[in-house]
Amino acid sequence: MTVAAMAVSDYRETMARNLQTARAADRDWPPENAPIRVVVADDHDQVRRSLRLLLEGEGDVAVVAEASDLFTAMRHVDDHLPHVLVLDLQMPNGSSIDLIRRLRAQSPMTRVVITSMEDSPAFAQHALEAGAFGYVLKDDATRELGTAVRHAAAAEHYVSPAIAARLKGFSDAIAHDGLTEREAEVLRLIALGLTSAEMAERLHLSQRTVEAHRHRLHRKLGLEKRSQ
Repeated sequence: MTVAAMAVSDYRETMARNLQTARAADRDWPPENAPIRVVVADDHDQVRRSLRLLLEGEGDVAVVAEASDLFTAMRHVDDHLPHVLVLDLQMPNGSSIDLIRRLRAQSPMTRVVITSMEDSPAFAQHALEAGAFGYVLKDDATRELGTAVRHAAAAEHYVSPAIAARLKGFSDAIAHDGLTEREAEVLRLIALGLTSAEMAERLHLSQRTVEAHRHRLHRKLGLEKRSQ
């Protein structure tokens, strides 16, 4: 076995031991009357500090670490095994959505609450489908973030009321218009602002196939222009 392979093996064993220890200590994850351990990840220092102060003022939350990029966020999750990761939707060094999926596999006991300025239901839908337990608009964080963290720690979902109704309407509209699962996926990515080339890469399809899906969407939805 090479030195690199040994290092990876040792890392995995260490993570397995840490997770086993956390499960033994926090049987109810989190245990009753124990603070909810949180890692806060946001690339803006002032926003991150504000979120930390806000959460620590809740009384039942302990912020154990902060991160300004996705790599550091993942490292803090590995080191601290938090109950909740409060994660900005737009972060450097990769995709926050991809990190949510990765955490589901590597640290399923850490639940993610997304914070974002994006009030489009498509963004919330994308995050929730990836495995996030919460989606909170930053403008509403003062009132809602503590509640979202508690819900996530209890394995319950929370979405800012400002977009929750629109999120349901978005899902209902997709179902009402008789879209296939693939067409609905393409529609969500269009709403997120991705180009056909970016969608082709994300969905592992050819760009021609994506354009065909877009054409059928225009016909089914009665649209004449891409901007609609």
